[in-house]
Amino acid sequence: MSNFSVTWMHQIAEIPKSEWDALAQPLSTPFFEWDWLHDLEASGSATGKAGWMPCHLTVWRDRSLVAAAPLYLKGHSYGEFVFDHQFADLAYRLGIQYYPKLLGMSPFTPAEGYRFLIAPNEDESALIELMVAEIDRFCARNNISGCHFLYVDPEWLPRLERHGFVPWLHHSYIWQNDRFETFDDYLKAFNANQRRNVKRERKALEKARLHLKALSGDEIPKSLFPLMYRFYENTCDKFGWWGSKYLTKRFFERLYHNYRHRVLFIAAYTEDDDRHPYGMSFCLTKGDRLYGRYWGSRDEIDCLHFNVCYYSPIEWAIERGIQTFDPGAGGRHKKRRGFPATPNTSLHRFYHQRLTQILVPHMREVNEMEQQEIAAINAELPFSRKSD
Repeated sequence: MSNFSVTWMHQIAEIPKSEWDALAQPLSTPFFEWDWLHDLEASGSATGKAGWMPCHLTVWRDRSLVAAAPLYLKGHSYGEFVFDHQFADLAYRLGIQYYPKLLGMSPFTPAEGYRFLIAPNEDESALIELMVAEIDRFCARNNISGCHFLYVDPEWLPRLERHGFVPWLHHSYIWQNDRFETFDDYLKAFNANQRRNVKRERKALEKARLHLKALSGDEIPKSLFPLMYRFYENTCDKFGWWGSKYLTKRFFERLYHNYRHRVLFIAAYTEDDDRHPYGMSFCLTKGDRLYGRYWGSRDEIDCLHFNVCYYSPIEWAIERGIQTFDPGAGGRHKKRRGFPATPNTSLHRFYHQRLTQILVPHMREVNEMEQQEIAAINAELPFSRKSD
């Protein structure tokens, strides 16, 4: 591999957009494209000051980027939605410094798809080996406790397991398009009781004299992006310390200029005001995938959340042949509305021998218990039987 050079970059702005996107745009996920990651960094959302120090690994042949790994040095575990606080607590009890750790994911984005970005004509296995070895050297040189890849692309998963990374199973709630042609087809999947419930929740907006509009790309007025920040801020503030308010107003404003071609807003308007939404959800789309991110409203309206975050995005997805819809973190409301528990996996390597000795042997048992939980959740989904 002597014809390659390896460089660690502390800003994605140091990497030419065209070079990075040549590797990232072929992926099914939108969350590793240059504009998305750059907006996170340039807006002050994902920075060292916020506990997300960019530390991107890049591999070059001459001046051409042939591989990259979006990575961050983390000073805490917030914004990951994979809760490794028990790892940090164990390290503390053993007198081991858990932070900083090296993390691979798109910041604040619990959506599956992480992998090294590698040019299609390159030897992927050889480049993975090179990059893992460089990560090991970096972590040893800087006394990093561990390297963690979250929401890993299932296709990429076995490649890293062969290099000794340990899988940890989790679950998300993902809607799958079961060849639905209309929203009514989606409703038919439920048992009779839940069909009535969904219809009632849809009609609740009529009673509130609200109607919904799906706005995407250039259809979205510029004014809606800062408004979406205010809705996001209000929603996060309701949960106090647990509100997960990680993004800045500047991030939302930058999206209009750099990334609105991937954005979908579901906006709720009153009968008297067709310009200023009463509430709104924020989604991203790429190819046949849709991702729900945030939502908010001026005040609490019965069932508004279900409509702007689940039902209208599903209706929009069916009309456009979208195959999967990941509505975001959490699941209490989602599983009753057609979002089965779906496995996702994180990968972990610990560089302190004691952490490896204690944690790794128990991971198989933890994963078996998680698989049982997924099966138990899905056994209670309100889908129809022939008797319905």
